Amino acid sequence: MSSVPFTVAVVILMTHLAGAVWSVAFPDRRLWPPPGRGSWQYLLTWAGYWAVLAINVVLLVTDWNSWTFQSPLRFVVGAPLAVLGGLLAGWGILSAGWKNTSGLRGGFVSSGPYRFTRNPQYLGDIACFVGVSVIANSVLLWVTHLLLALWFVIAPLAEEPWLEEQYGDAYREYRRRVPRFL
Repeated sequence: MSSVPFTVAVVILMTHLAGAVWSVAFPDRRLWPPPGRGSWQYLLTWAGYWAVLAINVVLLVTDWNSWTFQSPLRFVVGAPLAVLGGLLAGWGILSAGWKNTSGLRGGFVSSGPYRFTRNPQYLGDIACFVGVSVIANSVLLWVTHLLLALWFVIAPLAEEPWLEEQYGDAYREYRRRVPRFL
């Protein structure tokens, strides 16, 4: 039951990763951040992301406890990571607004969690996905979540030149004083 959704998720994530790497290598022809809300880059990125999240819910149920970490201690380790990561990502979304969150220009933001890290949403998402993976003890979720985390690590490399183009000196000064992740 899990193999087809898992394969679909991996194909989507590998495509997203290739697009992120492309965007870093060729910033003048970047796929991320997308050129606009109605662009094919925007639509495919977000359709793929939401499809992967839905598939992860399926994998959470169908592949629950399929790996080696059977101890109930996994809840003690995973729950705080998932909750704190989710809160950090949510705080980032509320602070940045939906336009900025979705890769569109919505105004320069350096307040809220952006005072401490340039990528609180990505950092929070990574922590949340690691926490859920620990709790679920699913080898398939570990794979999809690690691929998502890899995208969250590469995406800022594509976003930073775009942010510099959009916000100039304000972004350059911000980048000098606030770390990319931690």
